[in-house]
Amino acid sequence: MQLFHCFMNSPLGEITLLANDQGLAGAWFETHTTKANSLGEFSSTHPVLSETVAQLEGYFNGTLTQFNLPLAANGTAFQQSVWHALTEIPFGRSASYAELATLIQNPKAVRAVGAANGKNPISIIVPCHRVIGSNGTLTGYAGGLERKLWLLKHEGCLLDI
Repeated sequence: MQLFHCFMNSPLGEITLLANDQGLAGAWFETHTTKANSLGEFSSTHPVLSETVAQLEGYFNGTLTQFNLPLAANGTAFQQSVWHALTEIPFGRSASYAELATLIQNPKAVRAVGAANGKNPISIIVPCHRVIGSNGTLTGYAGGLERKLWLLKHEGCLLDI
């Protein structure tokens, strides 16, 4: 399957976007720990990439609160279930790892949910930044805690930190 990529500037730094003809496969900040090794061909006109850039621009300028993009991230069935559940956390809200585990009907899988959350390859659009500790504190984020805090503040989430 052929891959295409492009870069976009954001208030949080450059974002690398990766897509194939099925959908968006990745969105990473330059320091992201989950960034793909192979990006394929550069394309600023691939329809999935163009639409992703437009929607992210809307998100950052405050006019878009829900993404509508085809997603094509590679992962195990469990990871896919966690990533899908992340998309169910509404803009402006947060959830704990335990709540996410309950959402996927596997309440004892809190640590596994945390691991899958940490491997999410589609930052912001699949909003892993909305997952916080059960006590309301920030927890890890592959793009850096300062970006997670910025994203949560941008969305109006109330944090006890």
